[in-house]
Amino acid sequence: MKRHHGIGYLGAVAIVFGLFCGSALADETVSIGGSRAVLIKPNAPRASVILMPGGSGAIAAGDHGDIHALNFNQLVRTRNAYAARGLAVLVVDANTSLDGAVQYMAAIKRPVTVIGTSRGTLRAAEGIARGARPDALVLTSGFLSAESGSGQNVMSILGSPASLPRTLVIHHRQDSCRSTLPAGVEPFIKWSAGRARVTWVSGGVNQGDPCEAGAYHGFNGLDGQIVGIAAGFH
Repeated sequence: MKRHHGIGYLGAVAIVFGLFCGSALADETVSIGGSRAVLIKPNAPRASVILMPGGSGAIAAGDHGDIHALNFNQLVRTRNAYAARGLAVLVVDANTSLDGAVQYMAAIKRPVTVIGTSRGTLRAAEGIARGARPDALVLTSGFLSAESGSGQNVMSILGSPASLPRTLVIHHRQDSCRSTLPAGVEPFIKWSAGRARVTWVSGGVNQGDPCEAGAYHGFNGLDGQIVGIAAGFH
């Protein structure tokens, strides 16, 4: 019995070690249309996600899958959590062609879901307006409608919901960023003509600038919950 227990334990250790090393060693820098992006590809991915950070969107990718800017952005700091759930992950830079990124990830594994946060939701909308066709879209802390507080928003960029893929909005009930107010969510959902639905979250930590990653806007303290919701939508 003792020897049998030992084999089981070592086997479990080997599996955990293999999973850890697999995700840790998979980060690589790739070029999409001349723009650097970071790819994390687990063995036999079940689907793909494209992460579009907020702020400037400039991730300053190094040569070996390393990221030197926006490291506390909600999508950048959780990128490996998506890979741990069996998803091929591409973290794109602000100047990466979304259409090119979707085609790149489709060649790895469909369905391809684009996940944008904050100003990344604007870049996602711009990419779709230019012809990108992801299988699904997740908008977190989004610039969704005029009621969100910004003249530039997903609705104004797309003009019509016709090109909107199946969409999930994830929004914090206490988001106090002036451009992503919760009041902007329902007008967007109604405009989507059945293509979008919302999941509300609350709680977590609220620190610093209300439009930055340490605030409710950045889902500070809720990373596991947000990744679980977004990773399950594809």
